Amino acid sequence: MRQLKRVLIVFGVILSYILFIGIFFTNKVMYIRKKTNEEILEREMMLGHYKEDVYMKLPKKELTIPSPFGYNIYGEIIDVQGSNRYMIFSHGVTQNTLNSIKYMNIFLERGWNVVLYDHRRHGKSGGKTTSYGFYEKHDLKAVVDWVREQASKDAVIGIHGESMGAATLLMYAGGLEDGADFYIADCPFSDLEEQLTYRLRADYKIPKQLIMPIANTFLRLRDKYSMRDVSPINVIENIENPVLFIHSEPDDFIPMMMTQQLFEKKKGKKQLYLAKNGMHAMSYSENREEYEKAVDEFLEEIGHGKEEILS
Repeated sequence: MRQLKRVLIVFGVILSYILFIGIFFTNKVMYIRKKTNEEILEREMMLGHYKEDVYMKLPKKELTIPSPFGYNIYGEIIDVQGSNRYMIFSHGVTQNTLNSIKYMNIFLERGWNVVLYDHRRHGKSGGKTTSYGFYEKHDLKAVVDWVREQASKDAVIGIHGESMGAATLLMYAGGLEDGADFYIADCPFSDLEEQLTYRLRADYKIPKQLIMPIANTFLRLRDKYSMRDVSPINVIENIENPVLFIHSEPDDFIPMMMTQQLFEKKKGKKQLYLAKNGMHAMSYSENREEYEKAVDEFLEEIGHGKEEILS
């Protein structure tokens, strides 16, 4: 009887551990804390990326695009008269369209139309969970499809993504359809499970064997996908259209190595810009001239440079 009691106690402890880890970890993943508008604007204003008087004068039009998952995707379009070129911006996790303004400015100055949108569960878009590209890639497809429907047949469409947004565009282009004419992937992770494993080691010194099997099981039960399903490195070879990869060398949140791996595995036209300064998602903020030069050289190489824009 005592032995049975001990077995039950041990079983209860193990079950409690599994439940705690599974629910705690997946809550952190699915319901990651989002930054407020005030937090984002304070940072962007401090860095000189956002000037309210300039932004408010832009010819913006709000967009509401249906997601295939039953909610609405919120966005904005800024039209440049006479342009048939469109840049779509895919922001990072915890952010929203306000975080894309710095990149938007680069392309507005070069005569491109701009489409900003909020990922699911971010900003003004619907959706209950964050999935780091698994569901978000379908929403991006809905945005690209909307632009294609609105634009002329000869329109050029590019997508710029930062961090999770960069991983999302790679998942879209490699896993769903290579539907844009080119892509700019700024500091993407190459594999979600590897990224979370890296963070576990760096932040908590915990080996993945104690967490990942449980977390993957609970994530599949709760949100119907596994971390192994979110892996840009597994689909990158399917992308035929050009990709500019960007990462800052000092980035210690998503290691530069991940972008280098993606670049090496990508077939066809591609370029790589490694910024000397800046932590995660700060390549542009800390290397503005070099960043814009890398973008210009990439656009020139693929036939969408300044001369083509102005002609």
